Amino acid sequence: MKWGSDEVAKWFSEQKIQRSYQVDVVSKIEALKSRFEIREYGRPSDYPVFVVRTQKTPGLPTILITGGVHGYETSGVHGALSFLETAVSEYEKEFNFIVVPCVSPWAYETINRWNQKAIDPNRSFTLDSLADESRLLCQLVSGENILAHIDLHETTDTDNSVFRPAKEQRDGITIEWSEIPDGFYVVGDSENPQPEFQKAVVDEVRKVTHIAKPDAGGKLIGEKLEQDGVINYPLKALSLCTAMTNARFTTTTEVYPDSPRATLQICIDAQVAAIRGGLNYLRGL
Repeated sequence: MKWGSDEVAKWFSEQKIQRSYQVDVVSKIEALKSRFEIREYGRPSDYPVFVVRTQKTPGLPTILITGGVHGYETSGVHGALSFLETAVSEYEKEFNFIVVPCVSPWAYETINRWNQKAIDPNRSFTLDSLADESRLLCQLVSGENILAHIDLHETTDTDNSVFRPAKEQRDGITIEWSEIPDGFYVVGDSENPQPEFQKAVVDEVRKVTHIAKPDAGGKLIGEKLEQDGVINYPLKALSLCTAMTNARFTTTTEVYPDSPRATLQICIDAQVAAIRGGLNYLRGL
C-alpha cells in the first residue's frame, strides 16, 4: 500500500541531523568568494543553496557541474568543491562554469536520498516540480546555453539496504534486486549516448580508482553495459538531473565509496578526474 501523508510525516519524524551543511559545505563555498561569483538561488527546506560561477566570457561554451542532488552521496558534494578549489583554473580560459556543489542540503545533513517530502529529487527535474530542490535548480539554469552537464553521484551499499526497501514501502511496489557494482561507472543518455565523451570520463577516472565490472549477466545495476564503465538511461523520461537542459554532452558519475579499495579522498579525486576527463574531451572538439 502506498504511503499517504501520515506515513510521510512518520518517516520525516524519524530522520535525524547527522552532519553540518554549514560547516562542511557553506564554509567552503564562502572561502571561494574572492575567486568566483557566488549567490544564493533559493531556500529549499529553509536551507540556502548556492551557485558558483566563473567570470563569464562571451563566446566560450558553458559547463554545468552539480553535486549533492542526493544529499547522502558525499563525494559528489566535495568533488564539486574540490574541482573549484584545485582544478577549475586550468580550464577557465576555455569554458564558463556554473557549479552547484550541494543541491539538497537537508538530505546532506540527514544523509538521505529523498527530500523532506520523501521525494527523490533525481526523478523530479521539471520546472513545476514538487521537489523544491529540483524546481529551483531548473529555474536557475533555464535559458542557459549549456554545452555539457556533469552530475556527480555515488552508488552505495545503502541503496540496497536502506533506500530500495524504503521506496518499495513508499510506492507499494517490489523492485528487482540488483548487485551494487564495486567501482566507478557513468550513466549516459540512451537518446543521446555520446560514447566517446563517456569513454573519456571513464578513462580519466581509471587513473584514480577502479572501474566497475558487470555482473554475471553482463549488467550494471540491472542495466545493459554499453562499454567499459558505461550504462545508459532515458534521461528525459525519468526527469533526471542531466535532462533538465539541452546540453549536448551529459554524464552522471557513480562512485562506489563502500569498496575496500576506496577511501573518501579517492572518491573525491575520482569525481574531479571525471570532470577533467569530460573537459579534456571537449577541448578537442
